[in-house]
Amino acid sequence: MGTGLRVIRTARGWSQDRLVYEMRRFAEQRLLGIASSASLKVYISEWENGRRPITDRYAAILRPLFGATDAELRGEPEPQPQQADGYEDLLSRIDAAVSLSVSMVQTFLDQTELLRTMDRQMGAAGLVDQMNGHLARMEDALTFAVLPSARRPIATALAGASTLAAWQALDAGAVERAWRHYELAKKAAQDADSPMYLAHAMGEQAYVLHDAGRPQLAVELVRDARTTQANRQSPRLRAWLAAAEAELCGGAGMTEDARRALEQANSLLPDDGETRDPDMASIFLNKDHLARWRGNVLAKLGDSSAMEELYASLSAADASFVRAKSGLHCDLSQAHLARGELEDARSHLQQARLLANRTGSVRYRRRVEMLTGRL
Repeated sequence: MGTGLRVIRTARGWSQDRLVYEMRRFAEQRLLGIASSASLKVYISEWENGRRPITDRYAAILRPLFGATDAELRGEPEPQPQQADGYEDLLSRIDAAVSLSVSMVQTFLDQTELLRTMDRQMGAAGLVDQMNGHLARMEDALTFAVLPSARRPIATALAGASTLAAWQALDAGAVERAWRHYELAKKAAQDADSPMYLAHAMGEQAYVLHDAGRPQLAVELVRDARTTQANRQSPRLRAWLAAAEAELCGGAGMTEDARRALEQANSLLPDDGETRDPDMASIFLNKDHLARWRGNVLAKLGDSSAMEELYASLSAADASFVRAKSGLHCDLSQAHLARGELEDARSHLQQARLLANRTGSVRYRRRVEMLTGRL
């Protein structure tokens, strides 16, 4: 019952004392009344050993601290969506879905964009409740939408939001939740007849496989994504998928394949001065982003030319991409390590650690710890 909290806390790298500190700081910032530090220490031990249930009062603090769901905190199965109870309720829900206007779908898209902006600036940990509620509303709307004309716009909005939720879950270390969100995104994309959203979800899902220790399978999945109705993919998405393949090949030790995919990404990316595709807001990719990506891959390959690319990317980095900047400092640390420049590697690693902690990124924290072990 209580093992969920222990797993989540350990993945974050926090001791029980650190969790007590973070809980009290969270509560003080929001003027919430909670137990003393000594009592919290006892509560945490009892929560983790299953001797005391986590009350809703404390779950409301722990969820945003860790970016976890109630079920993950308590080590329970995820709750199933609410079902219609009887014909009257069913018809009421169907009628509500029919009347879902274009403006409501736009509201879904606007909410996803707001969550995306907050995520890249502050991290996903504090957004778990908002994101779960957002997905639940769209899933409910899609479940009771009957005709394709009503389903497609809702499904398209759900595909984009689910992919974002999956990436947030992966960043928070909730790999099973990330996998399930990607599966939801793929199903929604198929319902929407959107090969672009389907390919993007597949490409990001490959990172779950890579992080789980299946790099070859990850490469196969991203390659499948690149061939998923490629004639209906935009040039920017095709460039993004090629860059993702390059990174995953680099992680799998496939040097020549990684270099080839990088060249393809560079040739596919449109030189239009834009950052996002008008048909797919989920993709951020321009020349500066691709240069940073190229530096990441070259650093993985131990290529000395990575340094120039990475420092140029650091100078041009968008200040709003806080979590991505943590990854950039990790890349620079790795590049300096390859050249034996330990002081520079430590300096960038410290910056990466600070940014990872600021955004609550378990994924980048793990990378920081891995690089720390090489110093």
